Amino acid sequence: MSVGEIIIIAVVVLTLLAVGGAIAQRRRLEASGDRFAAHLDDANSDLAAAHAHDRGWEPATLEAAARAVIAEQPDAAPVHALTLVQVVDPPGKQEDRAIFRARLSDQRELLLTMARRDDVWYAVAIEG
Repeated sequence: MSVGEIIIIAVVVLTLLAVGGAIAQRRRLEASGDRFAAHLDDANSDLAAAHAHDRGWEPATLEAAARAVIAEQPDAAPVHALTLVQVVDPPGKQEDRAIFRARLSDQRELLLTMARRDDVWYAVAIEG
């Protein structure tokens, strides 16, 4: 075998190893990606709920208002899961926002933005 043939074989073997490694890494990331996203969502919702509670917002009141808004929608389906994902709390009450992710029983997801006026929560936007 000549030196050129050895080099070509080595390049082919290294290329196959690199491609195989990349495929294996991509599969590993895909397999753990959902679990990572779930942990990240849990952490974000815990942070948002703590922030809401610390600022004098009552999470149960917020959730009840969000559920009521979703139930009033013409194509409403029962809420399977409702997660507070973000709290926007600038000074004062007029700009307060609470953003929820709602997973409905028909597998749809909604992003619901609530605002507060005189301690009453109402929908500003519903996406999804």
